[in-house]
Amino acid sequence: MNFLSVENLTKSFGDRVIFSDVTFGIDQGDKVAIVAKNGNGKTTLLRCLMGLEQIDSGRVVYRNDIRVAFMQQTETLDDSHTILEAVFSHDLPELQIVKKYNQALREGNEEAIHACYEELTELNAWDMEVKVNQILSVLKLADTSLPVGSLSGGQKKRVALAQVLVAEADFLILDEPTNHLDLDMIEWLEEYLSKSKSTILMVTHDRYFLEVVCDTIFELEDQTIYKYKGNFSYYLEKKAERQEQLQSTIDKARNTFKKELEWIRRQPKARGTKQKARIENFQDVKKVAGQRIDEDEIDIPVKMERLGSKILELHKIGKAYGNKVILDNFSYNFQRKERLGIVGNNGTGKSTFLNMIQGREEVDKGKVVTGDTVVFGYYSQELIKVDEDKKVIDVIRDIAEFIPLEKGRQLSAAQFLEKFLFPRHMHYNFVHKLSGGEKRRLKLMTVLMANPNFLILDEPTNDLDIFVMSVLEDYLRTFEGCLIVVSHDRYFMDKMVDHLFVFEGQGAIKDIIGNYTEYRKQTAADYKKEKSDEKPVEVVKVKQISEEAPKEKRKLSFKEKQEFDQIEKDLERLEEEKVGWTTVLSNANATNDQLMDAGLKLAVIVAEIDEKTERWIELSEFA
Repeated sequence: MNFLSVENLTKSFGDRVIFSDVTFGIDQGDKVAIVAKNGNGKTTLLRCLMGLEQIDSGRVVYRNDIRVAFMQQTETLDDSHTILEAVFSHDLPELQIVKKYNQALREGNEEAIHACYEELTELNAWDMEVKVNQILSVLKLADTSLPVGSLSGGQKKRVALAQVLVAEADFLILDEPTNHLDLDMIEWLEEYLSKSKSTILMVTHDRYFLEVVCDTIFELEDQTIYKYKGNFSYYLEKKAERQEQLQSTIDKARNTFKKELEWIRRQPKARGTKQKARIENFQDVKKVAGQRIDEDEIDIPVKMERLGSKILELHKIGKAYGNKVILDNFSYNFQRKERLGIVGNNGTGKSTFLNMIQGREEVDKGKVVTGDTVVFGYYSQELIKVDEDKKVIDVIRDIAEFIPLEKGRQLSAAQFLEKFLFPRHMHYNFVHKLSGGEKRRLKLMTVLMANPNFLILDEPTNDLDIFVMSVLEDYLRTFEGCLIVVSHDRYFMDKMVDHLFVFEGQGAIKDIIGNYTEYRKQTAADYKKEKSDEKPVEVVKVKQISEEAPKEKRKLSFKEKQEFDQIEKDLERLEEEKVGWTTVLSNANATNDQLMDAGLKLAVIVAEIDEKTERWIELSEFA
């Protein structure tokens, strides 16, 4: 059943065409992601589909009887509303009664609670009430009486997400839903959308999210849409094939172009009809031959300032804001080629820690010792602060005209811009004409152009497209200095770091060897062990309470016992296989084919683990 039909959609800003004659359809149950380079029009396309942006031509048609909910990249909430009012700003009767019920509970109005209770039962809306509370709890929006105007940007983004999720819409359109979510929230949202019966169209740069949630990828490139019926791994594979075919076509056209060009130059000006047809064909060949496929992979052997023996030492440092402890007697010595990832819930002090080690913020106790040869490069979450009327090339040249490479070579500012996917025609664009993602990319380049030997990246992947992230990963893979990364992008963390600082709150920091996937695996194993340790205690309590009329507990049948034992063996084997394929994904030297194969294998294994774990839990109650 078709939910959305888009026919010959065209949109331009002035003389710049964003997309032209775009046609596609989305059916019920599809989970579609749009990928494109920053500035290619992903957000513009979503706004056109919602009627928030005027189109030049074409048609957008939704099925009549469906409800559509849209989460914009920049939230548009009313600051005078409370969180409760913002989240429940829908006309669904079930949502409105849940809103009244929550309001009555908060006010302690017994009469209103009783009335709402009866109405909730009549509308069979108790499931909705549970769902709403779960969403608010996971997104850490427990105090629904807070006014929206008092919230941070990240909290507002979570309110906007909650507003869309509770709408019970048939069709969800989400623009960057994972931005400003911590890792636990992202993993919860990933599972939630995977199981959702809603049709989904979204823009996201989280590659694990694309891998697990989506079954169709739309790539917006060259002002048109390319459709790939599969997840992210499938898209990478098929895109590589498409580019190979295109390159072959271009190569043939270039050979033909050379021959035809010689013919054109030899011929007199007066030509017959056949010659005119050949000239027109020459123009078509010239157009194909002039195409160029952008390579997203780079190799920049930068010659940076050598790090000395003393790099960065933290001696029993401490920091607190009132009763909130960030660090307590924390010590650590950074080594050469350190590749550290920092994870933790929002508000546990990750950004404060980064500021302290750079001397941007004072420590309450202890001391930070920085080596004489250390040159920090810091990419923060703030937007770039430059004159908006400056040209892109001048922003980079203000940092340096050239970046030194190995063997005495140099890379100019213009060449560096091209490496990070700013083509020549964009070099003289004004900064104010750039999209949000392009501005973040420009800021990242100002940090890298300064040629630091100790690089600190605080959420570098926010608003950067998957193509730029691939370029950044290639750059960092050959980076010889120290690297600290704070990121909610699990794929990026897995490839870039070899150990983690886990900020657990109130000054507690764990140093975990391995990447993010290995850390989550260990966390899951610890949780499983805790739950299994609790079981004997629960059994004793039940026996004590039910002495009056003890019920005989059902035992596993012989076949179920065999199945239970086999599942435990299977889970152990699958976990080992998962570690193996995760290691391949984390290998910086792995080829695209190896990464795609590992991604597909890992998706199958994770699904099998989930299925067997559910069955194990069922049987374990009677084991």
